[in-house]
Amino acid sequence: MKQDGTSWIFVLLAVLAVVSGCVSVQEQNFDENISSLRDADAKEVAIQVNPAPPKGWPRGGVKGVFPKMTVMAEGVGSNSEAGIGALIPWAEELWAIGYVSHIKGKGLGLYEISEDMTMRRHPASVTGTFANRMVHWESGQAFIGPHAIDPKANVRTIDALKGHRLTATMQHLNKPKDMVYFLTMEGLFFEVNVKTLEAKQLFNLVKELEFPRGAQPHFKGGFCAQGRVVVANNTYDEAEFLGKRQAGFLAEWDGKKWSIVERNPFVGVSGGGSRGYGGNTIYATGWSKSSAILRVFNRGKWSRYLLPKASHSWDHTWNTEWMRIRHAQTERYLMDIHGMFYDLPPFAYEGKVWGVRPICTHLRIVPDFCYWRGLFVMAGDQIDHDEGQPQSGLWFGNIDDLWQMGKPSGWGGPWWESAVKAGIRSDPFLMTGFDKKVVHFTQDSDEAVKFMIEVDFLGNGTWKHYKTFEISPHGYEHHEFPDGFSAHWVRVRVDKDCKATVYFMYN
Repeated sequence: MKQDGTSWIFVLLAVLAVVSGCVSVQEQNFDENISSLRDADAKEVAIQVNPAPPKGWPRGGVKGVFPKMTVMAEGVGSNSEAGIGALIPWAEELWAIGYVSHIKGKGLGLYEISEDMTMRRHPASVTGTFANRMVHWESGQAFIGPHAIDPKANVRTIDALKGHRLTATMQHLNKPKDMVYFLTMEGLFFEVNVKTLEAKQLFNLVKELEFPRGAQPHFKGGFCAQGRVVVANNTYDEAEFLGKRQAGFLAEWDGKKWSIVERNPFVGVSGGGSRGYGGNTIYATGWSKSSAILRVFNRGKWSRYLLPKASHSWDHTWNTEWMRIRHAQTERYLMDIHGMFYDLPPFAYEGKVWGVRPICTHLRIVPDFCYWRGLFVMAGDQIDHDEGQPQSGLWFGNIDDLWQMGKPSGWGGPWWESAVKAGIRSDPFLMTGFDKKVVHFTQDSDEAVKFMIEVDFLGNGTWKHYKTFEISPHGYEHHEFPDGFSAHWVRVRVDKDCKATVYFMYN
């Protein structure tokens, strides 16, 4: 049956009316659902928010950053830093501690962040330089800065320590139920009674470890396990770079004597694991002129691994606050060293470190990170007096968001104009997880020198010969590895004594 154009117009209008009504109902239901979610539990809706969020979405945050959750140093007397030195999830809340450079300034302190994404400065706050945190399960307290917090969020303060720059809190060697250790940036080592909060100084590590005269002590991380306390000091400036002084070190105490593990600047010390994981392992991160360093203590001995640097911006005492090794999630370690985040498996099978791999590069100063209420949280140290009013904020997101940061790249190697002996193999240097790879060789001998490259593609110390390169007297060569070639670790040796450089570039 033939129909005229007017009939079709009426049919089309009717269809459009039905569709429009459906869309309207769906929009209304969506808004009502979001509104009910927001009213019931706003924190569960979303944290990462677009600049113009949809109706009913929680407001106040942009891409994981909440400007209202910013710590600021107040007044012209606070002309240093305003960083967030430590984070700890405890007593239903997220706790943060602020720090200024040299206990100068005001307005910072202990912060309490609630599930509704609000932050308040706790009445017990003390403005100072604090970057320590530890849960002491034996007493049911969390220590952060000079404070002890019980499971009901009651806060006590260790009066004897609030005037010190606190960098680490550790388990006690002999009385783990009743005492903890505190380390200060100046190298003072205290024990504190967890019940009375009375503090007693045990050591001045500047004297115990014969610190070089004229150098500035700058102690950082500390950790206690396997019958020893391990502490890091990251003193490093042009004197260390030129080889005129060695003031940075990693040191340990067995309850009787302090000794030096290595003389290079070190920052982070952490550990964990169990018998089934290959033992309770201690990790320590530092750097040298040529590379970043990962020291590992397992089964009674220290081993040494080398990592690329993603940036030279960290090559100074002051510029390394506060590279950490932390549990990113249950049974997952995350290591931040020299502008690169790494996945650090907690296993030490056969006494070896397995499966270290880079995640991303970054320029963010990340004094601490943790998980809280399903969110990965990073602290910051973002603006000091050189840019304006000192201030820092927090970032909330998912740990896998780290993969969206800079692509892994870096440089470094085992030798930088180093005096090396024939037949002595270098420490392992990380190779896996990077794209384009090249290695540079130089040597200063009057004779030709052979450089033998070995790779460990299993990661358990199974070394295989890769290639031999003969470098002419006082010569230079480079080698580009084929696309797709990789191994967990690479190392090198020479056939003659010489001064040599072996340097890898990963792009």
